[in-house]
Amino acid sequence: MGKILFLSSPAYGHINPTLGIINELVKDGQEVTYFSTDNFKDSIENTGAIFKAFKKPVYTFKNDGGYAPNSAMGLKLRMEYFVQLLSSAEEYIDAILEQIKGFKFDAIGYTAIFPFGNIISQILKIPSFSSFAIFASPKEMISERAINSMNKMAEQSGMSELFIDISTKLEEKYNIKMPSIINLLFNEGNLNFAYTSEYFVAHPEYYNENFRFIGPPIYNRNDVKNDFPFEKLEGKRVIYVSLGTVFSNFDKTLYEIFFEAFKDMDAIVVMTAYKTDLSEFNIPKNFIVRNYISQSKVLKYAEAAVTHGGMNSVNDLIVNNVPFVAIPLGADQPYMSSRAEKLGACISLDRNNLTAEILKNSLNEILSNSKYTQNIRRINESFENCGGYKKAAEEILKLM
Repeated sequence: MGKILFLSSPAYGHINPTLGIINELVKDGQEVTYFSTDNFKDSIENTGAIFKAFKKPVYTFKNDGGYAPNSAMGLKLRMEYFVQLLSSAEEYIDAILEQIKGFKFDAIGYTAIFPFGNIISQILKIPSFSSFAIFASPKEMISERAINSMNKMAEQSGMSELFIDISTKLEEKYNIKMPSIINLLFNEGNLNFAYTSEYFVAHPEYYNENFRFIGPPIYNRNDVKNDFPFEKLEGKRVIYVSLGTVFSNFDKTLYEIFFEAFKDMDAIVVMTAYKTDLSEFNIPKNFIVRNYISQSKVLKYAEAAVTHGGMNSVNDLIVNNVPFVAIPLGADQPYMSSRAEKLGACISLDRNNLTAEILKNSLNEILSNSKYTQNIRRINESFENCGGYKKAAEEILKLM
């Protein structure tokens, strides 16, 4: 039996995709020790892994305003994040090493966004694998112009000098090679998993030989207790609307547009509004609104959807052959939405110019034109040929 260490930042969109890989490894007889924060304890233990909570709080990048990576505010937030991250790097790394002191592992895995994954793998001198929940490459997420602006801001703020000082100290102390600043958010391993197909990505040439396209992260977590009245959806036209969890409260005017666009539609509109107060709105009678719904279950009934275009949502829609209207708000959503639109599976709309009429007409186009369903099925077929979590586990075992 092999022993595997896994490290992850506390983010649903990054942890959830890893659970199927961990479960496959456990079923194969491997012992996995998974570090994150307490709110993910149940989900992680349900995979069969051993859960451990980080003793030192994890400092994660937050973009509550949903600012575009290339915008001035988006760049400023990243600068602030990197300064905080670098300032606490040594203390944080030492805290993890102290927690695993006395344990011997055969391999280490981490979410790509976990900033110290690659560093700790070098310290432990064991094979590594990384989970890329955001599989768009850095050059597709952040423009060259933005990187130049970022470098300029780094020099002006003193962060470049700070990075050099911290890097020198960590390299001397741990005998490692520091990743670049950008790669602290795109941590590669000896093996890297992207949750899509080569057919879906825009530039396969951007991914090196250590990347594996394993298809969407489809895993039944069995940890969602929901009293949703699915029986009301039987035999009805169902439209699903969701802005995900991170961006659900990003712009509440979007909910007003949703209500106006679909209030007279002969359909049941199932909508999630995660931790979002909608008491100021008059919710139409054909809407069923919940804080959280099992997306995979609702999509079994849905004929079409409206989404922010996050990776998990887009993959779920494709797997269930549900064409959609995308309203990208930030992060990797513009990339995911543009790729799905390019492949003919959705219509992508600009939030800044969105009206109820535009949204309604777009959804009607999705519902009335069968080409969207045909194209989404073509993407789904490419997913089915990727091998999924089982292939990922097999590749990891070859690494050990």
